[in-house]
Amino acid sequence: MSATRVSDEVLDYDEVLARFDPVLGLEVHVELSTRTKMFCGCGTEFGAEPNTQVCPVCLGLPGALPVVNAAAVESAVRIGLALHCDITPWGRFARKNYFYPDMPKNFQTSQYDEPIATNGYLDVQLDDGTTYRVAIERAHMEEDTGKSLHVGGATGRIHGADYSLVDYNRAGIPLIEIVTKPLAGTGERAPEVARAYVSALRDLLRALEVSDVRMEQGSLRCDANVSLRPKASDPLAQESVPLGTRTETKNVNSLRSVERAVRYEMTRQGARLTAGEKVVQETRHWHEDSGLTTSGRIKSDAEDYRYFPEPDLVPVAPDAAWVEQLRGTLPEPPDQRRRRLQQDWGFTDLEMRDLVNASATELVEATVAEGAAPSAARKWWTGELARRANSDGVELTELAITPRQIAELAALVDAGRINDTIARQVLDGVLAGEGSPEDVVTVRGLEVVSDDSALGAAIDRAIEANPDVAQKVRDGKVAAAGALIGAVMKEMRGQADAGRVRELVLERLT
Repeated sequence: MSATRVSDEVLDYDEVLARFDPVLGLEVHVELSTRTKMFCGCGTEFGAEPNTQVCPVCLGLPGALPVVNAAAVESAVRIGLALHCDITPWGRFARKNYFYPDMPKNFQTSQYDEPIATNGYLDVQLDDGTTYRVAIERAHMEEDTGKSLHVGGATGRIHGADYSLVDYNRAGIPLIEIVTKPLAGTGERAPEVARAYVSALRDLLRALEVSDVRMEQGSLRCDANVSLRPKASDPLAQESVPLGTRTETKNVNSLRSVERAVRYEMTRQGARLTAGEKVVQETRHWHEDSGLTTSGRIKSDAEDYRYFPEPDLVPVAPDAAWVEQLRGTLPEPPDQRRRRLQQDWGFTDLEMRDLVNASATELVEATVAEGAAPSAARKWWTGELARRANSDGVELTELAITPRQIAELAALVDAGRINDTIARQVLDGVLAGEGSPEDVVTVRGLEVVSDDSALGAAIDRAIEANPDVAQKVRDGKVAAAGALIGAVMKEMRGQADAGRVRELVLERLT
């Protein structure tokens, strides 16, 4: 049953901050990259034909018994350790009961009062370099639901659809839900803190290699809880002001959307409270196209889920020695690694931030390891290649080019065999599957013309075709040589060293 929407009015953001103190709670669901599901042996391949990765266990058929995925437990422990959490020495799964249209057994196997990890934190860096510590309440194991497809209608949602289909392939995929404690005191930076936290968490999970964290595919999803409480006249007394009623914007699947959704909910709730209305505790849907949230359903409290211990699963009791062994497998924290790489590469803060935002740090590191200069590696991955990835709607890592090939491309430029303009044509060939950069240069005949006699002949033709420009150069107006250089480069189809062409033009005319 959907909650009734009373008003979609919004309050000016600065007015919200003048009247209220925002409090956030972020719940991030992470699909683990295990080979099989949480409680059965079905595969987890993304994009498989609907209902081809199912069995009696994940379909909830009578008599089917679940078995805990050991690899998922290991990933959960490593995530907890990386978040500075305490690992629970003994805990049970529980059944979380309410109507799931896309979960055939009609309950979710999750953890309730005995999560695998508790009381941690993650330090996140904001855009101006300041650090905010996000307190983690818990990280618990559970299973994902299936996926409903609503056919017909304009929104893709059930309202207005002609009929619905269900794909159970995702039902039972291992999930880790990471829940923060209430984040207060963020003020005007609340939306930025939310984005920075999800970004830092995504980087950490990627470094742990426990998930592909593809937000656009749903393997990392954020539920953003937002509430407002009146601003106390004495800032020191703000913590004693009761928390306001929260809303939960579900399944936000991009960093930009996390920030926008929090900001919008602050302005929407601010308008309702200022108008004397109440905020309804409910789930809300985020609409990327309009930048709005709309009402979903009245939000249940924990007691409404009728949790009780799962009788078909044994408790999870990680051995202390094993936990310490896993602690030794943790990678260098992403923030420390970034600082080390930035110092090694000599990048500015802005250059490093652009690299991180493009998710290109590992690619640049691999390219440098193949012999490229850090500046050249950064230029190609965050410039031309990032543009192409954005145009194609894919991740950088999905482009059909390797760090070794980018290093080879940079070496060809450094050797003067090609220039940046030709290098873009070489990229076209590599991405089209024509081979290595060396192969493309050879087959397409793209190498820079370095024969002074060939360049000289082209320069003579340019001078003959542009006598007025040539005379200006002879009269001392050196800047006019640009027109002649451009004519030569055009005749040579860009396969000339512009610097050498300029030298030869000036030798002839000055």
